[in-house]
Amino acid sequence: MTADNRGSAPPAPPAGYGPDAGLLSPVRAGTPAEAVTSDLAWLQAMLDAEAALARAQAEVGTVPAEAAAVISRVARAELLDVRELALVARETANPVVGLVRELTRLVAAQSPEAAEFVHHGSTSQDVFDTGAMLVADRTLRLIRADLERAAEALAALAARHRDTVMAGRTLALHAVPTTFGLKAAGWRRLLLDARDRVAAVLDGGLPVSLGGAAGTLAGYLEFAAGESAAEEPTAGVPVTPGASRDYVDRLLDAYAAETGLARPPLPWHALRTPMADLAGALAFVTGALGKIAVDVQSLTRTEVGEVAEPAVEGRGASSAMPHKRNPVLATLLRSAALQVPLLAAGVTQCLVCEDERSAGVWHAEWQLLRECLRLAGGAAHTAVELAEGLVVRPERMRENLTLTGSQVVSERVSAHLAPRLGKAGAKELLTRASAEAERTGGSLAEILGALPKVKRHLTDAQIVRLLDPEGYTGAASALVDQELAGAGGVRTTPPAQAE
Repeated sequence: MTADNRGSAPPAPPAGYGPDAGLLSPVRAGTPAEAVTSDLAWLQAMLDAEAALARAQAEVGTVPAEAAAVISRVARAELLDVRELALVARETANPVVGLVRELTRLVAAQSPEAAEFVHHGSTSQDVFDTGAMLVADRTLRLIRADLERAAEALAALAARHRDTVMAGRTLALHAVPTTFGLKAAGWRRLLLDARDRVAAVLDGGLPVSLGGAAGTLAGYLEFAAGESAAEEPTAGVPVTPGASRDYVDRLLDAYAAETGLARPPLPWHALRTPMADLAGALAFVTGALGKIAVDVQSLTRTEVGEVAEPAVEGRGASSAMPHKRNPVLATLLRSAALQVPLLAAGVTQCLVCEDERSAGVWHAEWQLLRECLRLAGGAAHTAVELAEGLVVRPERMRENLTLTGSQVVSERVSAHLAPRLGKAGAKELLTRASAEAERTGGSLAEILGALPKVKRHLTDAQIVRLLDPEGYTGAASALVDQELAGAGGVRTTPPAQAE
């Protein structure tokens, strides 16, 4: 701050930009998930909920069909000022109150009679929660499609590299050989598991919200009963407890059909299972993608170099180091994987909700849920590009396998000597021999061949064969075949014993 403007008010933000343009969340910036979770999209979803309610009430005979048609025609987000609604929401603690007032005004301009039926017997939470489920439905469908597409690309990688041997690593160090095909098949399995969790939420887990002021549907029933007292009563209105139950059933069914959402067993204003299930599925999605991301980051290190992200002009550039091409896609995935579980925990915490509607708990869900949807959707979209364009370098995998001088298969030699020397004795012998090879830089095969205990049981040729990493990948190839074929159980065949 210079002397000239010290103490003055900060400059106003540039015109034309909202409070959140995605600058600090590149993983979702410009993705389809961002579009379907924007303020405008959320506003449209709430308007869709209002219009669907009017049509459902028309279906059961408590709102004139003409009024429902006008409401549906006018319920368009571009006709409203979303920023103004946000500011008004500060006075009512939720955006639905202002939305209903503005929607009523727009409807009245076309039909004063239809305006009487806007938000007919409803409450803010019914509209907001139904709108939230519509946004979630639209986002989850994008996520499911992207997960399936990325899984398909990983299946192709797994098949292509079924027998591409690489070092398996545990606790960051070479362990025993594996294949890149098995690694890719494992990534694919995670994405299919994530897809299945998303599908489970989509298939019956996203319900409409219909409860009225305190979850009793009293407002819906009372407005409907008021219609029956009119000079020209509408057919199908409740006049007895049994008729009321029938009306509620028909209204719920009609509302679910109009929205494409599920019918809940009970009003869920304070029973937040749908939100918790949704958050849990999104956390799993980003966790699965995060596992792939950290593997790619590790394998793309300069000193490892076994894979590389797809090359795109300008992507991954450093602001200071011209030679660098950073693994941007994996970085974006990992950032989402670190954020969504925390946000999802906040949504799950909102299960602890007082009374028939909370003061602050319900309200706390909104931004947490939207960020979960945005980040998971952006990450799934990013994963498609990573999976479809990943560059695999088998020659570098073979080079890295030699770094420990065949120690990566010491377990195999130990297993073959165990029946002759005892399990503990064989392991101790291989531990000493591996330590000597590492200390002297000598060949493990030569060191073992010079040991009398080993020479009594294995020839030099057998030692060399046992220390070949290509021959010690276990059931990796069979597991890849099984996974890609969609088999259920795991059946492995032990490697051939040395002669």
